[in-house]
Amino acid sequence: MQKIDTTTIVVDPFNTDFQRRWTWPMLGKTLLNAAENHAVKRGFGMMDLNNRRYTWVLSRLAIEMEQMPKVYDTLAVSTWIENIYRLFTNRNFSIKGEDGTVFGYARSIWAMIDYDTRQPAQLEQMEGEVFQQFLLPEEPCPIAPQGRVRPLADEDFVKAHHAKYSDIDMNSHVNSIKYVEHIMDLFSIDDYAAERNLHRLEIAYMAESRYGDLLSFFRRQVDDDTYEVEVRKDFIPGGDRGTPVVRALLKF
Repeated sequence: MQKIDTTTIVVDPFNTDFQRRWTWPMLGKTLLNAAENHAVKRGFGMMDLNNRRYTWVLSRLAIEMEQMPKVYDTLAVSTWIENIYRLFTNRNFSIKGEDGTVFGYARSIWAMIDYDTRQPAQLEQMEGEVFQQFLLPEEPCPIAPQGRVRPLADEDFVKAHHAKYSDIDMNSHVNSIKYVEHIMDLFSIDDYAAERNLHRLEIAYMAESRYGDLLSFFRRQVDDDTYEVEVRKDFIPGGDRGTPVVRALLKF
């Protein structure tokens, strides 16, 4: 079986924004679906793991886009596993047009956790032999790895949100891409104008959130085109600083 898996999709009108461009949350969902399709075909998809009381969790994601596809563009989304470590595995992606035009690339880091204890599994011990045959470290992914985002100050608070039904996924925690949606909504529609495209998004997932959790969103502008975002649960203004759940970096 090939080490790279490629999914062909068409950007439909219902997943584009006011500029008729593909939305970043839909891009994120497509990458995660591509990862799952790749894993299912090779015997370590989500349901395969759930049957053994394990599941995948996304730890870090970095997406860099030279341009966003537009409505009715046909895309080839490819994914492959770069490497495997004791607790984490690296998975990369490319997003290209049907004519080979490169729209962008993505890097991700995943952990496998015990469904009951929520503790990470020893990947090399459990799945090392399975993964080894599919590793492709030589396949280029020419974007920088994920960096680190600093904690934000309480004064950077923007809004609060209680996690609701539409936020929750099959693992009973807030879906990875729902955070992206909420983060994107921290900016005005003018920030997404044609002359100011979002170029890079980095996001680190630090803790789980569940239905009903109070999520507080913080935003800090670093320079004209760069912003840092932090999401905490159980933040009390003037009191408990809460627990960091997500940190992100956006570069326009």
